[in-house]
Parts: sequence; C-alpha cells; structure tokens
Amino acid sequence: MYDILDLYQEPHDPKRPVVGVDERPKQLIGEKKKPIPMKPGSPEKMDYEYVRNGSVNIFVAVDHKRGKRDAKVTDRRTKKDFARYIKRLIDEVFLDAEVIRLVVDNLNTHNESAFYETFKKEEAERILSKIEFHYTPIHGSWLNVAEIEISAMDAECTGRRIEDKKTLIDELLAWTVRRNKDGKKIDWRFTKEDADRKLSKHYVS
Repeated sequence: MYDILDLYQEPHDPKRPVVGVDERPKQLIGEKKKPIPMKPGSPEKMDYEYVRNGSVNIFVAVDHKRGKRDAKVTDRRTKKDFARYIKRLIDEVFLDAEVIRLVVDNLNTHNESAFYETFKKEEAERILSKIEFHYTPIHGSWLNVAEIEISAMDAECTGRRIEDKKTLIDELLAWTVRRNKDGKKIDWRFTKEDADRKLSKHYVS
C-alpha cells in the first residue's frame, strides 16, 4: 500500500508515468422492443425484457496526473490479452515514456509470464524493460486509480444497454477522445498518513 501511495505523491514525470490498468467485463444487451424516445417532459422508455448478445472485456489505462486514458475492447481477459494490451500502451499510447510504472491488482494474468507466453523472448524482454510493476495489496484494488476511471466510464458511457461489440468500441472511442481532450485528471488525496490513521488497527506487527 505504501508503495502505491508513494507513487501517487510524486510529481508527474512524462518519461516515467504512473499508469493504472484494470479490466471490466461488459455484457452486450439488445432490446426486444424498440425503446420509446424521450420527448419534452418525458424520459426515454425501455422495456424490461432484453436480449443477451454475449459479453466482452474492457481494458482501461489511466495516467491520472496527466489526464490521459486509453480503453480497448477484447473478446476475453487472458494472459495474452493482457500482454498485448500492455504492448499497445508502450508502442502506441505512451510512446514518449522510457518506463511505464504500471499499477495493477494481483490477478494471475498480471505478471511477467504473460509476455513470455505471448511473444518471442526478445520481444517479451523489450516490453518488460519498459515496465515497472506495482501491485495493489490483496483486497486493496481500490488503491488503483483505474477503478476510479472505470467508475467514470460506467457513469458516462458503458453503464447502459449496448447491444454489440462495434457499437461499444465506437462509444468508448468517442468517450476516451472527449475525456483526453478535456484533460480530465483524478485528484488522489489519500496519503500514507491517512492510511495510518484509518487502517493501522489492521496492520500486522
């Protein structure tokens, strides 16, 4: 916990950004009946019945001090999906970074073996040379700023019925571009001192 909180207290360094990464499953849900559009004085009306169209995974990454985020839809959430997404962050999203300090939870896909199982050794080592893993404690995933970004994503974009993968990808792209253009940052205020005051009774001596 202290490791993560120390990272969040550092000034922003574009060459060594702190980037929170997390995933969120998303059910694709269609309408059995066409919704009644909203009109003045009356909200949109949807039938309670719906059609399940499967599910996908959404990777979300956020540099909370710069106000930059990325989101990508994948069919699954395997080690290979994780490794390919981190490669995307290095090669496409945070091109200028020398090292990405990656904040992730303890999911069994979030480790170095994912890269060796996905890429050839040389490529895996190239990617890993540009990553510094920082793990949230067990039962402490709330320390990952990506969870806050995912909450914003749900509130502003994905927390509604979306019937197919293409629509979800298009909606997420529009949402991501808008938030990046607006430079939406996350003002993290919880410090080590706050942790000691509120959580010290749970510490192991």
